Amino acid sequence: MGWSWWLGSVVCILVAISHGGAAGVCEEVIKPKGYQCQEHTMTTKDGYILSLQRISQGRTPTPSNHTRQPVLLQHGLTMDGVSWLISPPGESLAFVLADNGFDVWISNTRGTKWSRKHTTLDPSDPGFWAWSWDELAEYDIPALFEYVNNQTGKKVNYVGHSLGTLIALASFSQGKAANLTRSAAFLSPIAYLSHMTTPLVLIASRTMLGQLAIWMGIAEFNIALPALKALVKGVCMNPHIDCFNMVSAITGKNCCLNSSTIELFLQYEPQSTSTRNMVHLAQMIKNGDVAKYDYGNPNENMIHYSQSTPPKYNMSNIPRDLPLFFSHGGYDALSDVEDVNLLIAHLDSHDKDKITIQFVDNYAHVDFILSVNAKQVVYEPLIDFLKRH
Repeated sequence: MGWSWWLGSVVCILVAISHGGAAGVCEEVIKPKGYQCQEHTMTTKDGYILSLQRISQGRTPTPSNHTRQPVLLQHGLTMDGVSWLISPPGESLAFVLADNGFDVWISNTRGTKWSRKHTTLDPSDPGFWAWSWDELAEYDIPALFEYVNNQTGKKVNYVGHSLGTLIALASFSQGKAANLTRSAAFLSPIAYLSHMTTPLVLIASRTMLGQLAIWMGIAEFNIALPALKALVKGVCMNPHIDCFNMVSAITGKNCCLNSSTIELFLQYEPQSTSTRNMVHLAQMIKNGDVAKYDYGNPNENMIHYSQSTPPKYNMSNIPRDLPLFFSHGGYDALSDVEDVNLLIAHLDSHDKDKITIQFVDNYAHVDFILSVNAKQVVYEPLIDFLKRH
């Protein structure tokens, strides 16, 4: 089995998903595991209709006098909210939080299976995909925080994984959503990307895979599309890339994954994102900074930013007294140790008693959401952090 088997499996899975499962995440994934669940939708200022799921109780009801603090879970790139629910209840973060007395909210990024609606645009329209993570930080994060705050009357605890960390950090740095945030936790934090070691992503970036897709008129980045599948095939022909194990080829060598969990994971992931989003991330790898999307020429940038180059996000603008939790791994090929240290260095002025940093030597990128021992290694310290703040 090689790249063709993996891509063929993904195509079959994505086709099957696209024609079924209309019941929603609550009915399909959460309620069968014994949890109360509500489906919610909210609309961003730029018209995207996002799906959220709320697990308002654990399997054992909490006392009536217990105040359940809201926690918003934001998944990573090419994933959706189901990624927090793949492992058994005692191992999945969403269920673990619910069983520990939290009011759990799970978001699904625009373009994923559960959030493919817009007030005026259809996913078949290229305009539906005219965004990068800039828009997720500008529109989605503030809208999600406002919605959860309006529903609960409480400030929001936030937990992001991978791209879910970058969009919150960027949003906070621009003064958005931070006033509604009680605390924020970042698992496999992504911001600076110049030291990542994953050969597949690096070669795809250097060969301008995303830019090629844009030139070919591919607005939705979905590897089930024939043209995009052909581009990935070309990258996989590189002798330095092991496409026999695509997960490790992208994320690094995860230490503690169960094979049956990975099989279930691949029934829901990967999900679509925008091709522009992939190009934006490739720009970050190349340039080594955290900046807005580069439109490719000074005149176009001037139209969007009133300057010839994209403005940078200043992480030191994040409120100094906002409690932050970082957890990163020694084998993570996407969230490299040097890049995480660079991010933390940019937070040097942050109140020292408001930052908690955890390093897990043998963890890679996916371990933080799917590892069989993540509850003991990461989630229990995370819950302690949330309860302290």
